[in-house]
Amino acid sequence: MLERELLDNRSWLRKWEATNPHGPMSFDVRSSIRSLQTNARAGLGLPFAIEYDGEFAGQLNVSGITYGSLSSATIGYWVSERFAGLGVTPTAVALASDYAFFQVGLHRMEICIRPENGPSLRVVEKLGFRYEGLRRRYIHINGDWRDHFCFALVAEELPTGVLRRWLDGQVPSGAGVVPQADRDAALQTGTHPR
Repeated sequence: MLERELLDNRSWLRKWEATNPHGPMSFDVRSSIRSLQTNARAGLGLPFAIEYDGEFAGQLNVSGITYGSLSSATIGYWVSERFAGLGVTPTAVALASDYAFFQVGLHRMEICIRPENGPSLRVVEKLGFRYEGLRRRYIHINGDWRDHFCFALVAEELPTGVLRRWLDGQVPSGAGVVPQADRDAALQTGTHPR
């Protein structure tokens, strides 16, 4: 199911996929699943399947879980093209964030998004993730180091949770908006590979 969806969506997903800067680009679903399971067993990650009306729609991973004084994690996700625009992604991100805050006990959730990924930028805006800055050449994606905008939430901001705040229309105005200066900086020649 996962492998079939990934294969069917290769052209849709390839430009957003993390790659290894020291190795060939490969497509090994079984190895990826093993790695996610190993991280989950070690308490370092939470892999989730995204469903829509009982159909597999994508994947969300809470990764880089750190406990103790940092108590944080990062969210990454993808959704099949046929489910884009149906509210699947913001719902999945909100549910995973709430789980991390209220069940796992994490304090901070972070999402980093490429400047040209409009749909993902809309997700953090809808959910009210706070913009925290531009990270230069932050993650190796689709064969090169790519700039990312960083967004985060902390548990104290969300007494009722991310999902409830969004559904109740309580997301603060202007949340998740990237300042024009950072948008311009991300597009400067030589700093953001295309």
